Amino acid sequence: MQSPRNLHFAHAFYRTSPPTSRIASPPIMSTSPLDPKTITDIDGYLRPNVPAIIQRHNAYRRWKDTIERYEGGYDKFTKGYHKYGLNVGPNNEIVYREWAPNAREAVLIGDFNEWNRSSHPMKKDDFGVWEITLPALPTGECAIPHDSKIKISMVLPDGNRIERLPAWIKRVTQDLKVSPVYDARFWNPPKAEKYVFKHPRPPKADNLRIYEAHVGISTPEPRVGQYKEFTRDTLPRIKDLGYNTIQLMAVMEHAYYASFGYQVTSFFAATSRCGPPEDLKELVDTAHSLGLTVLLDIVHSHACKNVLDGLNEFDGTDHLYFHEGGKGRHDLWDSRLFNYGNHEVLRFLLSNLRFWADEYQFDGFRFDGVTSMMYKHHGIGTGFSGGYHEYFGDNADEEALVYLMLANDAMHTLFPNTITIAEDVSGMPLLCKPVNVGGVGFDYRLSMAVPDMWIKLLKHKQDSEWDISNIVFTLTNRRHGEKSIAYAESHDQALVGDKTLAFWLMDKEMYTNMSDMTELTPIIARGISLHKMIRLVTHSLGGEGYLNFEGNEFGHPEWLDFPREGNGNSFQYARRQWNIVDDKLLRYRYLNNFDRAMNQLAAKTGWLEAPQEQQAYISLKHEGDKVLAYERAGLLFVFNFHPTNSYTDYRVGIEEAGEYKILLSSDEKIYGGFDNISLDSKFFTTDMEWNNRKNYLQVYIPSRTCIVLGKIGALPTN
Repeated sequence: MQSPRNLHFAHAFYRTSPPTSRIASPPIMSTSPLDPKTITDIDGYLRPNVPAIIQRHNAYRRWKDTIERYEGGYDKFTKGYHKYGLNVGPNNEIVYREWAPNAREAVLIGDFNEWNRSSHPMKKDDFGVWEITLPALPTGECAIPHDSKIKISMVLPDGNRIERLPAWIKRVTQDLKVSPVYDARFWNPPKAEKYVFKHPRPPKADNLRIYEAHVGISTPEPRVGQYKEFTRDTLPRIKDLGYNTIQLMAVMEHAYYASFGYQVTSFFAATSRCGPPEDLKELVDTAHSLGLTVLLDIVHSHACKNVLDGLNEFDGTDHLYFHEGGKGRHDLWDSRLFNYGNHEVLRFLLSNLRFWADEYQFDGFRFDGVTSMMYKHHGIGTGFSGGYHEYFGDNADEEALVYLMLANDAMHTLFPNTITIAEDVSGMPLLCKPVNVGGVGFDYRLSMAVPDMWIKLLKHKQDSEWDISNIVFTLTNRRHGEKSIAYAESHDQALVGDKTLAFWLMDKEMYTNMSDMTELTPIIARGISLHKMIRLVTHSLGGEGYLNFEGNEFGHPEWLDFPREGNGNSFQYARRQWNIVDDKLLRYRYLNNFDRAMNQLAAKTGWLEAPQEQQAYISLKHEGDKVLAYERAGLLFVFNFHPTNSYTDYRVGIEEAGEYKILLSSDEKIYGGFDNISLDSKFFTTDMEWNNRKNYLQVYIPSRTCIVLGKIGALPTN
């Protein structure tokens, strides 16, 4: 729970609050106690850690009870942006509130009053909240013009004056020709210019196929792409490729473009680099019209340490939104760490989630840096072996875990179709279990070990050295009953300093031999083949969802490097070269075609949403032949990773008897293959046990190819 100092400022809008001594330990009423058996029924190995799990669950229950008793519940508490910041009333009056308990004086300044530091003083209440109301002008218009600059000017107890951007500001802009420091703007467009959502949210997505995208890099031109362009040019590509979900990165306003959006300064402002807020709303609404779910990459794990245009030292203290001293600083990221045990910080962060869901209609969140949040060591210099002692005890950050529990519980309560994904490398048990059974409440976790495995294989092993059993183990090593998002590579693997899978596979020949007018070299042939196989085996075996970073689906030939001092502020590598996949003479289109076919087949057959108890049965892992075979969702997947050997009449076990046909073959010409496999072939099972399956069938499986077979008469007709 929060310290006495923070408790003093806990309830800014509820004057009937009880004394702080009663808030510190409120009676537990709103939720039921956690039965230890509930935890051990999920995982018996958690038995020694049951007290720690119950302790954090009780802390969550106390917070939820406080919110319900004194704040009106999640619904009211998460609407903090309707009270804090600048809000326009029914008569065009403007009410501005800001939490800054250390300030001795506060004044609202801006273009509207010629930056006069005395004309618009604010009043401070007993809870450290400053407030001012600006009546409408005689004309009936707001006293502050739309899109004009504003700040809050404060005098500290030592007499020093500081000026800050409002913490809850919804629009900030940056003019690098003048300064890298942002300007806060009062965003209140005329009614005719406000975007009105026209399309309902799509039903809750399952069988998740996520397209991870960054609006700024989504243009082929050497500049920052715009929301309007993404809506017009990129959304149709995503839909055509068979993805059903978009994950938008770098939306929350951030100080430095090259930070990939991970140095957030203004949490309620959509980045102005890509256009005005109304254009982002149009993007989300248009995506919904296409049946696409839209997730926001949310950064609540840390905040930019900027003082002039961030939250750092907002009221002159080191500890307003953050822990003070070293506890409030992330050494590796050079950023500030939130004090998740503070009531007003919880209001700020939970309201931030609600804001993006309400105002911009986002359908869920990918929480960045969850590992950093859940452990006091932030994962720095720490390897996770899977031992349960690593997840609990002194290393665990209970306050951060409780915040994540509240965040997941609140968003799933307010928006039942919300999807939340945790970026966690540690493998924390119960991370993706509901809060009411002792979990943290996420719907999915990212399978971060999978891309690491592929990179290590391509960097350090020849094809003949690939360990099929280890590949399968890494792809299937996930906690039962907790869903995972699998991916072969995300934005992390595309950044400068690393290479995409396509680059690891084909390197410099991507510049010289990716045209059908040039020789199909062994390197290009291998690269195209393995690129497809890696994606399909990851998609079909690695989890309950799949993710791809934009451009990687067609083997984008270059890394991702944002303009910075080290590269002469060049945009050369901070863009996506759609022209190369659209060029009918280049081989990139083959990879794009396969990605589309893979996603469309997954959508049709539903292998990602197959119940976990019915998930892949792996019947064959042959190290000598380099052949892998497994069944999932009634389909048979066969992979031949051998660099040279092809196999005729290769016997593969199958559970259900019947007649089968090929649904997808990586060897088709349209996917850059050689058309050695006849798609018209029919495969009949033989009633004889093979590889622990009741039947077998025989297939032709050439070197470095994969096929998917389905039973005739049992396939979906949609």
